[in-house]
Amino acid sequence: MKNKMEYLTNHLFAQLERLGDEELTPEQVAIECDRSKAIVSVAGQLAANGDLQLKAAKLYAEHGDKLLPMLPQIGGKAE
Repeated sequence: MKNKMEYLTNHLFAQLERLGDEELTPEQVAIECDRSKAIVSVAGQLAANGDLQLKAAKLYAEHGDKLLPMLPQIGGKAE
């Protein structure tokens, strides 16, 4: 399974190359533009998720187990 950020980067560059293909018809360019919008939307969500994971890791690094009771979904107990 190719679920790494490097694969996302490669996919984005591949889409950029398709958009720059001089041999595409106007209809094909329109299709590639729509595809690009969808890819950018999904890529943005993946990047936002990665950012959220990084923020959670930083919070845990700074505060340790003290914050777990406030975050039951990551290991604390719900009150």
